[in-house]
Order: sequence, then structure tokens, then C-alpha cells
Amino acid sequence: MREYSAPAIAAVADDESMSDVVWVNAERFGDTVSFRRQLDGSWRDVTAREFAAQVLSVAKGLMKAGIAQGDRVAIMSKTRYEWTLVDFAIWAAGAVTVPIYETSSAEQAHWILTDSGAKAVVVETAAHSDTIESVRSRLPELDHVFQIEGDKPAVDRLTELGADVADDEVHTRRKAVQADDMATIVYTSGTTGRPKGVVLTHRNLLAEVRADIKAFPKLMGAGNSLLLFLPLAHILARAIAITAITSRVTLGHTADIKELVNDLGTFRPTFVVAVPRVFEKVYNGAKLKAHTGGKGKIFDAAEATAVAYSQALDTGGPSFGLRVKHAVFSKLVYSKLQAALGGRCVAAVSGGAPLGARLAHFFRGIGVPVFEGYGLTETSAAANVNTEDAFKVGTVGKPVAGTSVRIAEDGEVLLKGDVVFTRYWNNPEATRESLEDGWFHTGDIGELDADGFLKITGRKKEIIVTAGGKNVAPSGLEDALKADPLISQAMVVGDQRPFIGALVTIDEEFFPTWKEQNGKPADATVADLVDDPDLGAAVQAVVDKANTLVSQAESIKKFVILPNDFTEAGGEVTPSMKLKRNVVSKNYADAIERLYKK
Repeated sequence: MREYSAPAIAAVADDESMSDVVWVNAERFGDTVSFRRQLDGSWRDVTAREFAAQVLSVAKGLMKAGIAQGDRVAIMSKTRYEWTLVDFAIWAAGAVTVPIYETSSAEQAHWILTDSGAKAVVVETAAHSDTIESVRSRLPELDHVFQIEGDKPAVDRLTELGADVADDEVHTRRKAVQADDMATIVYTSGTTGRPKGVVLTHRNLLAEVRADIKAFPKLMGAGNSLLLFLPLAHILARAIAITAITSRVTLGHTADIKELVNDLGTFRPTFVVAVPRVFEKVYNGAKLKAHTGGKGKIFDAAEATAVAYSQALDTGGPSFGLRVKHAVFSKLVYSKLQAALGGRCVAAVSGGAPLGARLAHFFRGIGVPVFEGYGLTETSAAANVNTEDAFKVGTVGKPVAGTSVRIAEDGEVLLKGDVVFTRYWNNPEATRESLEDGWFHTGDIGELDADGFLKITGRKKEIIVTAGGKNVAPSGLEDALKADPLISQAMVVGDQRPFIGALVTIDEEFFPTWKEQNGKPADATVADLVDDPDLGAAVQAVVDKANTLVSQAESIKKFVILPNDFTEAGGEVTPSMKLKRNVVSKNYADAIERLYKK
């Protein structure tokens, strides 16, 4: 058993809560630009003082609407300024925020609202209101639905509603909140069953914020900027958002991924936070553009140089010749990639899934290091992270301040510290199964080196045991497959089977380019070409490359190209794009059986 602990920082006082920072910033740094929000196509500044006034007004409205201390209020919306505003207003009113992904179905929303006992929900659009109304008759505890967009915007409506509530009433309410009171109930993605409500206290979130600031003193420096585009219903985005507000980093919100490049160009952030799929898209898009534009050889050489340069940083430093090549490609290629991120981006933070060593080396080599981290909803986001001063490619970094990591005898990663949740809401059995003497059993399998860097190698419940008794962690192979621009999703199978197989889906964005390069009809769909020998050979090449990372017994022997991608609507992936293996296995049972037919 190996264990590593990071030294603690300033402890969270018992009387602290998340809303404190709003008034600290307003009183001490009132003119600081806390946000830039999009209005009528341009970015408008919102100062700390203005934000505090808006939070106060919305909190008054919630209190007037009958929201009492400890009541739950849900938010169902894309990432936008109002999401963060309402979140802090809920805390100022002494209540508890319950995020719901804006893509959730009526039944998913119903489960979260019912289980949490939410008294109100703030939705974004009329469509969201319709979703709630369709199950409203089965929500006896839900008193209010406020809509952000429309004739009576939620912020205006709540401000008007609470107009006669005195300021002191809000301050009395928020000051009554203690560090160990509930701040939020965040529901897990439900990859293996019905989502569980993770109870996070104000102490959990404050500990996470302080640990993040400790990990990134430069990035989280006052005056920097962050453009947030991950769903705020995801704990990673939310934790980074409240950390940015606390450290007086200017925060922007955007939800339209199609406009992301334009938004990056106009907002020009100092750093970004994303899941690995975003970095894969940036890399694949740049490579595709170079190859279709006749500059493929230049890009490939620049890529190889960036990777070699990054690798050399860990082994004594780059040679003179490598530094010269790197300088040349910085002007020819790397500067254009940096421009795509807004031109001022000096780093990125990644979480949610493994990034992959080559991609990590590539981005560090072009001058935008991606600090990969690891955590779960149950750890208030990051429990481990690579930092500016402690960076090791291929790992998820060391524990954040005040957190301990332990590898159990069976290889499971255990975590302990103030960032670790207190319990699952209405689920004492799941709580007992996950928490033991303060240690959270993550369900992930990992390795811990002598310096405290953690490497995640798989999920305990996802380990495949072949008929021959070989244990195989599917995630590494799947990540290797998805790193190729042709592949969108992949699921490795083979439990109690004679060999490892894979279900593969094709990336719809890259598919037209592949058809053009291979002389296929422009109107041909993936379904039309699942048995095409050229498409099969292209996927086989990706599989062969992935197989070089594992032993012969662990390698993929056969694969099936599926006619459709895995979708959230089909229940096959979560909103954060995690595979629901049981659903995929059921939906594509026939395809799996085809793999093992002689």
C-alpha cells in the first residue's frame, strides 16, 4: 500500500461560506472587472460591486418567494452569466444549489427535482420550462419555475419580487450559514445506474478553491481571464468558476461550441479549462486543415518537433538543433495554433478523462501546457493535478493541498481531505459503501510513484476479464482509438470472451474529408460504408497503433464499425460524454455477438 499527502493550507473557518467572497470583492476591490458577459454580440464588463448588487437583488427575490435556509433550488441552463449569478444568489439566501444538465430529459429532471426535494427551479428557455411542466404534476414540492429568457426574465422577475426585502435580511440569512452546511447537491452522471446526489458543503468547495489557487498561483492571479465553456452542471467547470471569482480572475461564459473559436478570439483568455475531447478537436482540426491545404508535411514536422521538445524538457533540456527547429516552427505553425485560442492563452487545465501522453507533449511543445488533473464529483472537482511547478506527462499530478491519496491492496485509488464529500443525499447505503474512515473509495485503479504523482489506469468496475483470465483495463485502449480524427467513440468489450474486441463509431466532422480523400461518394453515410474495405483498413490502422501500447493478450483482435455514433439522447453517453457501457452493450448486443462468431 502506497500513500502520499499534500501539506494543508489555511483551514476553512467554521463560520465561512461560499457567498462571503461576493461582498469581500465588492468592498475591497469594487471596481475590479469580475465578469465580461455577452450582450448584443459584444463583451460588457461587470464589476465586483455590480455583481454583488445583482446577487443581493436575486437573493431577495428567492427569499420573498418563500425559499428558506437549507431549501434546494435547481438550475437547468447552458453555461452563461446568469447561471453563476443565480448560484451565488442561492447561497446568499442560505439555500442549496442543485444543477441539472440543460440537455436532461423530463424523466431525468424529474428524478433530480424529486430526490432533492427542490422548491424552485431556474431554467433557461421556454423548452426547458415545457420539460419541467410535463412532469410538474409529479413534483408536489416544486413551488416555482423561473425562466432566464423570455418576456419575464428570471433575474428581473426575482429582483422585482424582492424589492421590499431589506438588505440586512439577506446578510442575516447568509451569515447564518456555516462551513459544514450543504452548499450544493450535484448528481453523478449515472454511468452504472440512477444518478446519486453528492452532498458538497461550503467547506468542501472553499477547500477546493484554496487548493486550486495554491496549485496555480500564476494562472489564478488577479487580472488574468478565463473563458468558460464547459457545462456548469459539471463540478469541474463550477469549481474553476468560483475559484476564478475568488482570485479576481475575469470570467466569461459561452455555451455555443460552434462559436467557440470566435469567442476565444474576441475574449482572448489567459487560460482555458476543457475536457480532453476539446483538445483532441483542436489538434485534429489543425492537422486536417494543414493536410487538406497542402501543408501536411510541414505540420507533421512541426508536430514531431513539439513532441520532441516537450519530451526533452523532462530529460535534461532540448539540444541546440532542436531549439532552432522549435523556434522556426513557432513562427510557422505554433503561433497560428496559439492564435486559435485567442492569442494570449498561456496554459490550459484538463480533466474528466485521460488526455494521452502524445497530446500532452504536443500542447506543451507549442507553448500551451495542458495541466491534467483528476477528481470526481465526490471530491469537489480536482483531487490531483499537474501544476506549473510539478508537472509529469502521463500522470494526473500530485494531490492538491490538504489532500491524501492512497493505493489500496487491489489497486483502487482512495482519497481523503476537506475536498471529499460528506454523504450521498437520501442514500446511506451508497455512502457506507464509498466512505471508510474518511477515505473515499473512488472505484478507479491507479499507480502512485515515489514523488506522489498519480496515474489512473482504469475503472475497477470496468475491468474486463477474458475467458483466459487476463485482466484488461479498457479505457487506455479506448482513449488511444479516440485520439485519431477518424474515430469519434470506441468501447472495448471481451468480458468472459476469448479475446478483446471493440465497437467503433466514425467522427461525422472528419468523415466528409475521409470520403473525399478516398474517392467515396459525397452523399454516402457511415451506415452505407460500414463494410467498405477502405474504411475498414483505415480503422484497422488506428487499432494496430493502439495495440502497440498493450500486451498481445490485451490487444484488440476484431472490431465492428457502427452505423451511428453514441449519443446522449440514446442514453449511451452522459452529458459529460462518459460511456454508459451497460446501455451500449444492450443497444449493440447483436454487433458484439458478431465479433465472436467464428
